[in-house]
Amino acid sequence: MSLLLRNVTNSIWHAFNSLSADRNGLVMKSKLKVLTANIGTLLDLYGVEKGLEHFRSTADLNFEHFKYYLQKEVFSSLPDTTLSLSALRELEEKIDEVCWLVCRKRYLEQREKPVFKDHCVYKLFRIFCLLAELVPDDSNDVQDCFQVLLHISEVSTVASQLSTALGMAENDTSLSGLESLAGMASAFRFSTFLALLETKCTGGVLDGSSVEQDGIEEAVTDLYHTYLYDVIKKGPLLKRGYLLPTLREYWFVLQPTELTYYKAQDEREQSGSIVLNAHCRVDACPSTGRDKVQKFILHTGERTFELAALDHCSRLQWLSALQTAVSHSSGTGYQRLLARRRQQQRDVAETNRRSEEIRRHSSHLLDMEQTRAQLQAEKMARVAAESQARALEAVHREEERKLQELEDVRTRLERLLEEETQAKRDEEIVRNLQARVLREEWEKREELEQLQEEQRTLLEQEREKRREFETRQREKESQLLDAQERLRQLEEERLQLDKELNSAREKISLSEKSKEVLEAQLRVSVAFLFQVMAPQVRESDRVRRALSFMPSTKERPSLVSLRSNSLRRPTQDHGQMTDDSDLMK
Repeated sequence: MSLLLRNVTNSIWHAFNSLSADRNGLVMKSKLKVLTANIGTLLDLYGVEKGLEHFRSTADLNFEHFKYYLQKEVFSSLPDTTLSLSALRELEEKIDEVCWLVCRKRYLEQREKPVFKDHCVYKLFRIFCLLAELVPDDSNDVQDCFQVLLHISEVSTVASQLSTALGMAENDTSLSGLESLAGMASAFRFSTFLALLETKCTGGVLDGSSVEQDGIEEAVTDLYHTYLYDVIKKGPLLKRGYLLPTLREYWFVLQPTELTYYKAQDEREQSGSIVLNAHCRVDACPSTGRDKVQKFILHTGERTFELAALDHCSRLQWLSALQTAVSHSSGTGYQRLLARRRQQQRDVAETNRRSEEIRRHSSHLLDMEQTRAQLQAEKMARVAAESQARALEAVHREEERKLQELEDVRTRLERLLEEETQAKRDEEIVRNLQARVLREEWEKREELEQLQEEQRTLLEQEREKRREFETRQREKESQLLDAQERLRQLEEERLQLDKELNSAREKISLSEKSKEVLEAQLRVSVAFLFQVMAPQVRESDRVRRALSFMPSTKERPSLVSLRSNSLRRPTQDHGQMTDDSDLMK
């Protein structure tokens, strides 16, 4: 049962640390008896706390001694039969709950602005105990003092998963402070871990509304199931029934040992489960153009299950998750195995870092030894050189003079070199400016050529329009000349017709005058006949018959109609001339 003790060591340490009065790493045996009795009761072991009185001669124990007692007196009393993974998880949960009851008051009262509810904090406590490591406490002067710390990479992973479940971006500024804290501490205790999650991940999201609080509880629960129950993947899938061979949608939860499916996403009503072991395998079905879903087959030792995902990407994710679950279907928990691997990788990296530091330190010591030997040799050479220096003092002065001359020459050369370098820089700047000006000139020239081409095109169009306008103008001028000639002819015709009209009017006036004269003569004659032949009746009859043959006033319209007809023709000719003149206009 060393595996069970190893899995619950971190939670037991939290309970042990909460029972420590002055935080010196020691707890009285009377307090440890209660904790030991509760753990023994969960394991169906009674009276295991009585041995604490005779264990060591001190009145208190440190955590190393208490852990040794639990290993020898409590967990070793369990039967040697190997527990199943579900039974092991159940015992771990019970022991963690007992330890949480001991230390919960300390962690819940330390929070200033609580965001997570108490049961969410308990779930985060179990996640922390699963991922954290028990390491010696170097900050405490007491020997054999330990502390449970969670590495900064694990904290970042949990915070990222929680923020993703809450709908926050992974590169949110609220998570950027973890990298800044990594320089101050590489691992954190549970209180710091809880404060970081509350302030960095959900402190800006929660405003007291029930919907967001429900979302936080759901996110923490999903995270809890992922780490404590080794939930590899959740999601909807279609499963073909055994009795009714139709595809029906279920909510599937994948764990290393089984694939459970429920009727709804709330996971309240379980429809069934599929046991997974190392002999299981999963194959993808070739998809056809008529299939609306992506099918795959899960082969177990007892039966073959046909499942289907809604799209190709989901099918690939489920195939990968099922292969991972089958490969980890035996042994310890999946998440504990991953955490242990990450811890081993960090240990290897830390070992390599320390080896590199040792190598560098050794190299530095070797360099110092070599430097010391070189200094000793130089000291002996200096003594020999001092004996020769007095003899070569004159030569030395000459060399110093030459050296001073060379130094002056070097200074002048450096000055000249700097001037030349500055001149080259200036020349490069001028060249760049000239290139830029030339490039701008080329661009302007291209723009001018383009504008000139556009102006040439517009000028050609204007010339073409002008030629068309001139052609139309000449045509209209010729039409105008023809119309003027026609108007002149019509004018002459009108004058001619006016003359004829005037002559006709004169004739009509003469005829009217002659008619009036004849009428006057006729009236005179008729009056004379009435006076002469009144007595004679026959004569009167003759007079009536004679008068019947003479024109009377009723026949005058004939003359008037003749006159109007003679006048109507010039008027029609004048109207035709007016129409012709309007047409010319």
